[in-house]
Amino acid sequence: MKQEKRSIAILGGGPSALFMYKRLVESQANHFTVTIYEKGPCLGSGMPYSSSGAGDEHITNVSANEIPKLTMSVTEWMKTLPKSSLDKYNIDINRFNDYKVLPRLLFGQYLTDQFSLLHKQAREQGLVTTIHYNSLINDVIDDPKSGTICVVLSNGSKYIHDKIIICTGHLWPKKYEGKIPGWFDSPYPPVKISKQCNQHIAIRGASLTAIDAIRTLAKHNGVFSRKENGILTFDVNADSPDFKITMMSRNGLLPAVRFHLEDSHLGKGTILTPQQILENRASNEGFLSLDYVFEQNFKEGIRRQDPEFYEAIRSFKMEEFVEYVMELRERLDPFELLKAEYKEAEKSIKRKESIYWKEMLAVLSFTMNYPAKYFSAEDTLRLQKVLMPLISIVIAFVPQSSAETLIALHNAGRLDMIAVGEKSEVRPGESEGAIYKYLDENGHSKEDRFGLFIDCIGQPHLNFEDIPYQSLIVNHSFSRAKIKFRDQTEGQRLQREGQVNVSVSKDDQYYLTVPGIAINDQFQALDEFNAINERIYVMTVPFIGGFNPDYSGLDFCEAASAQIMGSLLQENM
Repeated sequence: MKQEKRSIAILGGGPSALFMYKRLVESQANHFTVTIYEKGPCLGSGMPYSSSGAGDEHITNVSANEIPKLTMSVTEWMKTLPKSSLDKYNIDINRFNDYKVLPRLLFGQYLTDQFSLLHKQAREQGLVTTIHYNSLINDVIDDPKSGTICVVLSNGSKYIHDKIIICTGHLWPKKYEGKIPGWFDSPYPPVKISKQCNQHIAIRGASLTAIDAIRTLAKHNGVFSRKENGILTFDVNADSPDFKITMMSRNGLLPAVRFHLEDSHLGKGTILTPQQILENRASNEGFLSLDYVFEQNFKEGIRRQDPEFYEAIRSFKMEEFVEYVMELRERLDPFELLKAEYKEAEKSIKRKESIYWKEMLAVLSFTMNYPAKYFSAEDTLRLQKVLMPLISIVIAFVPQSSAETLIALHNAGRLDMIAVGEKSEVRPGESEGAIYKYLDENGHSKEDRFGLFIDCIGQPHLNFEDIPYQSLIVNHSFSRAKIKFRDQTEGQRLQREGQVNVSVSKDDQYYLTVPGIAINDQFQALDEFNAINERIYVMTVPFIGGFNPDYSGLDFCEAASAQIMGSLLQENM
């Protein structure tokens, strides 16, 4: 008897969808068909690597050797490009190697071509793939009785599937943008800030998103050139004499500069095994210990790779280590530290020697991402308040050319930073821009007014209510991501003190509500009864930021797609 084919829908056509489609094609299974819905005109590039998220001035923060394997390597693909494409980005193919970073738009072309090659492979092996371009998804309706999912497009079209994999990628909600002149809730697409700005500009944050905005603004308000000694300089345009950017940073720190990675794929072989997780949970009242993960996936690697540094930190608990590292960073001027780290990174790359504690911190971030849902609420709060702020700075891996750009702007007096602290407030100006209220370094209250404000804190975690497919919320196909307190009296204390994200369940158990929805290890959605919804898989990182706190880019796409594919094959649809 011939097996009836089941229908799998991939919502979104960016990098997450690319890796998921690669898994489906490589499985060589013949019992399903695939439908892909993409809001844009092409597949692969998604927001970060298309004009929606990048201009010619933007580059990747990963080198070719750090990119998970696709159909063709970056170096092989580059050799197929016409000279005109290479000349556009001043690339000499004879000098290109796998340790080079790429222009983001060029990398987007690579991802698009990889999708095309996979689609060709799928056709050759008989995997039927339907692609809906320029298709906005208005809603998703789950029907448990029929065991199907309905995808509703903005034009009213409806399509029924057996399973969906949500891969819709980045989402930038708008709050004041379009209502308040001179206020932007994100710098994307960059074309909206690609203009002359003869004024003082406030940028909220100092992340890679902030650097994207800075590169765009600088390109349209001045010229970079290199002196005979090789140092990059910036000269402001004659019609932008008052052009200046101030980064309003919570802690007054810039992200670290990318360096040579000994393990270009950041510890994929060091992920805690299911057995390790089970054993630690069994001895820890059902919770995975954050301290155990810190020792196992950070300090142990330091001990092997850098014994001298290990001796300096061997007795440190997590909080002590973070304080040790942050104290040095906070004591130095951020731009002087950037210059020092630029030189350190330059040596690391030239000598192909890693800065091991930074590399192991990136490994820690990657390896703790997937079992993070098993931490206690207490450990989750420690992770949020103590470790993630350091991780977000150190493993941003700012490309050296971006570091040079920041240094040149600062040296020209066109870029500075203010540490505004955790209690700062920013609100729309009376007629335009924003008003920033904060305490200065002497504890005095200040209010600064800016005619142009760009929010650059990076991709926000979405709250449960902000998930765009409202039928999944209303019909309880999704549930809030919650993490139980190990010590119930601690949860009770925090709730009594007014912590709005602490709640008590019907059975008097205290929980910490974290952003987004609840999922299991296979990225399947959990409903309001904590039951697995076998029809819905979720890879969209803003939807699952509570249970998967680290946005690991392409590494995340590769690892999550493997978990989902394993689940699909195990149940054989």
